[in-house]
Amino acid sequence: MRSEPPRSPREKHSGTAALSADVCVVGGGPGGRALALALTRLGCDVVLLEKRDPARGAGPAFRGESVSPDGVRLLAALGAWERVRESAHRVDRLEIEDAGRRVLDVRFADFPYRYRHPVELAQPTLLAALAKLTGPQPGACTVLEPATAVGLLVEGPAVTGVRASTPTGTVRVHAALTVGADGRYSAVRRLSGLAERARHMPLERDVIWLKLPFPAGWDRRAYRVRITGSSHGLFLPSTDGTVRVGLNIPKGGLRALRAGGLDQLHARIAQLAPQAGESARKGVRSWSDTALLDIFTTDVPRWSAPGVVLIGDAAHTLSPVLGQGVNHALADAVELAPLVAEALSRDRQARGSALGTALHLFQCRREPDVRRSRALQLRQERMFTLTSPAATALRRSLYRALDASPALRRRVLAPAYFPGHAPPRQSACPSEVTPA
Repeated sequence: MRSEPPRSPREKHSGTAALSADVCVVGGGPGGRALALALTRLGCDVVLLEKRDPARGAGPAFRGESVSPDGVRLLAALGAWERVRESAHRVDRLEIEDAGRRVLDVRFADFPYRYRHPVELAQPTLLAALAKLTGPQPGACTVLEPATAVGLLVEGPAVTGVRASTPTGTVRVHAALTVGADGRYSAVRRLSGLAERARHMPLERDVIWLKLPFPAGWDRRAYRVRITGSSHGLFLPSTDGTVRVGLNIPKGGLRALRAGGLDQLHARIAQLAPQAGESARKGVRSWSDTALLDIFTTDVPRWSAPGVVLIGDAAHTLSPVLGQGVNHALADAVELAPLVAEALSRDRQARGSALGTALHLFQCRREPDVRRSRALQLRQERMFTLTSPAATALRRSLYRALDASPALRRRVLAPAYFPGHAPPRQSACPSEVTPA
């Protein structure tokens, strides 16, 4: 662990406030908010730190809006789905066109589950619903926003809380467990030392994100993937009536793209999706209408250490393919909360050992689903970047085979969209015992 430097005994008189809680959650995204809600319902006291302004800005910055059917199931279990249902945009189909021809058309209604359809849901709407639900509960949640974690409190080998910077001064939050829900560039991961063995894997491309007026004639309830040679783009309906576009570029290729001017960007979009060409010219008038997303995955071998655990992108950064980030963050929160609450119910002498067991069990249960999603994403990434005539012909044949076989579609897509409906998985933990 990297402990913070010793502080002056006079610190409590020098503008530093102190709070205590059972759990300190760093990060107020979907995973952090869902975890705070689940923990307070189980009687835990929580302090949640969020560094961004509550308005979270407007702009074109990339934020996950896609929620898989399994994510909808998890929101329903949290009691949040009914609050956001009217604001969500249901998606009925996933279609892929390669070289101008449709090679795959998936109808989500064909899957035999209660929650069948992915939805697009503006993240501020989701966060507001989760925050409102985290009201009167057996436990309590104190939110500090904006607040930035700048150090960890450490006693011996264990993390015992967080030192946070706020507009009114430093706050020390003492907690039995600190949770890093602070995303792909996690400060908690770095400060705890859990980043030291993490495997950072850049992919071969980056993505330019932008929003366009919705093209005339397009089905508003479809995800679209368009492939031309080694170039591809994602076209996703948004809740505000626009279409979000993720356009792939070579790794580090933003400078070359900008050197070609906006006309080149418009042309690339029109080449992939001719119906979107006019929308591109209307919707992208300057480079400030775009945002760059650096594409990489991060595999953290150990998600926890004494007194600290990582969830969501902090533990397992995924690529944007198939929109898995929000869903895995929600799944982490729902899995972790009861394990932590049970461990914290032990007497003080047994609590440390019980928490260690709970955190190990959490990773064992969640890691197989994360690995399946990562493997599926990497396969899709490789498929998208094939360039030779033989390889692209094979890609189209594989998509057509998938399109022709409902059983094959279910086998390939269920791990991404319906992991909670998969057959019971064999535990990766040799001595797993479900807490009472």
